[in-house]
This record gives sequence, structure tokens and C-alpha cells, in this order.
Amino acid sequence: MTITITAFERSPDGGKGLARDTRVRWALEEVGQPYEVRLVSFAEMKAPDHLAIHPFGQIPTYEEGSLSLFETGSIVLHLAEQHAGLLPEDRHARARAITWMFAALNTVELPILELTTARIFEVDKPWSEERLPLVKDRVRACLDKLSARLGVADWLDDEFSAGDLLMVSVLLRLRMSGILDEYQNLAAYVARGEARPAYLRAFAAQFAINAPECL
Repeated sequence: MTITITAFERSPDGGKGLARDTRVRWALEEVGQPYEVRLVSFAEMKAPDHLAIHPFGQIPTYEEGSLSLFETGSIVLHLAEQHAGLLPEDRHARARAITWMFAALNTVELPILELTTARIFEVDKPWSEERLPLVKDRVRACLDKLSARLGVADWLDDEFSAGDLLMVSVLLRLRMSGILDEYQNLAAYVARGEARPAYLRAFAAQFAINAPECL
């Protein structure tokens, strides 16, 4: 059965790989599954057909036969459970990898998204100058713990997993802020993720859609 995902017709990030369809593309590339992409406009994301798949009117979505999914964590976990390459065979290592998936999306991404909101959408507010340092401190507090846990290891556990895929994807959102560069081991960790052939293919596919806009 053909796998079809949705992506922005024109990504707000201009093809920098920050749109969440890149995470799903990366997972599909890691497990070696071909897929098709249906591009949707912002208007189409709010249309009944799309809302029937994603009730919150966002991307990406995942369709395979009669199965329809939304939320990147759910989609990546489904792919990891169905195909080899993203979850270890050992049941304890597998459980740890899934735990890191949840940590990436529930613990690490939340303050990073708050920073994005503060830097882009709240910058014109009268209280922005006072709030921004507080938001950055919350991000750093989280990264302090993540950096200490990673240490000098290549990946969060013994081998690359879906947990690393999502964690790297989340940390990539910090690059523009400069905060990631304050943590040498985390910056190197993200670079290792970006260097994976599967990520490079996923990034190229997402960038190709937006390339004319970027030139």
C-alpha cells in the first residue's frame, strides 16, 4: 500500500527542514519506505477533507490504506514499530528509545516552542524585552540536563533510534537563536543527526518544494 503524507505547499521556514513533515520524511527514509507527498495550502488545511484526517488542521498527516494518522510522534512511533531501523530489538532498550521520543516532544520541545513564539510572534509586545530572557533561561535549564545526560556519547542510548530522530529535530529549532552553540556536545549531536544519509534525503526532498521561493 502506498504511504502518503501531507506537507506545506509553501513551508513557513522556507525549506530549512523545520516543518514537521521533515521528521516523518526522515523516519521513512531511515526505515527504507517509499512515500508520496500531497501538498496542501493553509486554506486546504482547514478544509473538511483535511480536518477529517487531522482534526486540528495541521501537517503532517499519514495515510496508508485505511489507516490515517496525525501527530509526528505517533507517526514516527508507528513506522518504528512496523519496520526495522528505528527501535532496538532488546525490549528494555526499546522502551528507553520510546521514552526519549516522549521526552523530546513533551519536555524539550515545549520551552523551545515558547522561545520561538517569544522571538517571532511576541517581539512587538511591550513586555517582550523583559520576558525573552526568562524564556531563554527555561530553555537553558532544560538543555543543561540534556547535555549532562548525553555527555560524550554519540546518541542518547547505545545506538541511533527514533528517540534521537525526534530529539535532533526538536533541537534544530534552536539553531537560529544561537543557544545550541552554547552546548558543544549537543551541537555535535545535532550535526551527527543531520549527517545521516536518511536525513540528507529527507531535507533535500523538503527543500526541493521550497527552493524556487528561496532563490
